[in-house]
Amino acid sequence: MAKQLIQLRHNLVLWRNLIQAGFLFWCLYLGFQFSRFIAHFVSQGEGPFVARPPGVEAFLPIGALVSLKNWILNGIIDPVHPAALVLLLTFLAMALLTRKSFCSWICPIGTFSELLWRSGEHLTRRRFKPWRWLDILLRSAKYLLLFFFLKLILFGMPAQALKSFLSTPYWAISDVKMLHFFTSPSTLSAVIVLILVVLSFFIRQFWCRYLCPYGAMLGFFSFLSPCRITRDVNGCTACGNCDRACPASIAVSRKQQVCSMECTGCLSCVQSCPEHQVLGMGLISSRRFMPRWLFPLLVLLIFTLGVASGMFNGYWHSSLSYRDYTQLIPLLNRL
Repeated sequence: MAKQLIQLRHNLVLWRNLIQAGFLFWCLYLGFQFSRFIAHFVSQGEGPFVARPPGVEAFLPIGALVSLKNWILNGIIDPVHPAALVLLLTFLAMALLTRKSFCSWICPIGTFSELLWRSGEHLTRRRFKPWRWLDILLRSAKYLLLFFFLKLILFGMPAQALKSFLSTPYWAISDVKMLHFFTSPSTLSAVIVLILVVLSFFIRQFWCRYLCPYGAMLGFFSFLSPCRITRDVNGCTACGNCDRACPASIAVSRKQQVCSMECTGCLSCVQSCPEHQVLGMGLISSRRFMPRWLFPLLVLLIFTLGVASGMFNGYWHSSLSYRDYTQLIPLLNRL
């Protein structure tokens, strides 16, 4: 039984690592293809032409919020960056059904942040944690950032302002500007990114835990999710492994079901539990656990269905033409 339990735990770790690595490398590939697409226009057609990958619009969350409100108020799905809205709705659906699983299974920034922290722990042989009062104070930052964007977009932009923004040249090449931020950052941007990298090296998932407004928004939706980490109180030995494993520092060993908006459904607590069928992902109305393979499968299924629905309904590829990019990309530094 002990061997089977270890094998199950290792399989869970392996599958999560493989899924995270797959999405990370896929995002890097999309970025590479997108840079080649842009290079063709920068070189005025002398370089090879490659098709623009719509998946890069996942990095336009603020514009996607504008697009979502425009769709609700004006009944129009933005044709310039439709994949941004499709992906935002997909991630919201994931949060509603499988908690903040986007953060722990798919998000490349979360994966990179986790790699940095693991490297830091391996090199220093120590775990650095902020004082509890400081941790609580810092955690509020991402909710303040979320409130700022929600106030600016959802409460501060009337219907006509939404249409105006979505028709601007700035929005048209916002994806190009986003890539330009990573490939040619300003001195200030480079310093900020470097500080975040250093902090992530010592403090587990620093960006995700303290500063990511996207994760904060998904947390509110995940509160309604039927999925909960569930603990068998009678079988629990209170070893505390689950508490130490949790990247969000949730006291899992003191809860029958974890309802926190900080829970990402990463299953780190589950894989750390030394007891059989004592800790697992379950449903809010049940104390029974899902099979360990089911939750990752649900995460991938919801993501696939969301993207596929956008593709099949014609809301994936941008309406911008080759000629539009020929005119817009040379204006990049002026917009």
